[in-house]
Formats: sequence, C-alpha cells, structure tokens
Amino acid sequence: MAIVSKYTNEQVESLLHELLLVLEKNKTPTDLALMALGNAATVLINSKVSPAMRAPLAEQFAEALKASVDARSDA
Repeated sequence: MAIVSKYTNEQVESLLHELLLVLEKNKTPTDLALMALGNAATVLINSKVSPAMRAPLAEQFAEALKASVDARSDA
C-alpha cells in the first residue's frame, strides 16, 4: 500500500539535495554520515514527538528505511 505524503516530491528532493551537499562538502565517510543522520533522527524524535509516540514512530521509521533499502536492492 502506497503512502500519500503531505509534502511534494520537490520539497523532499530539495531538502535531500541540501543534506547530501553538506555531507559531500565535508567529504563525510558513509559510516560517519549514517551516524550523524541517525543522531539527527533521534534528536528530532526526542524533541518533537510525545514520549508515548516515540517508540512507535521509531519503529515505523526503521521499517520504512528497511523497505526502502530492500526495494532499491531489488531494482
């Protein structure tokens, strides 16, 4: 089942481009980039999401990430 986002593809792609530019500019190794992005996700969840919703949101995020990686490896 496809998920409908309230954000346009252009909004998502623009933000993604900016984030990747910062990582590229700093010649960030993949492992460090993943650590930083993971820490950013943790900070966002802990500071913007109610305590009761943190674990479910983290689980959804992890499942979406896994599905995205699995889908790309099938292509």
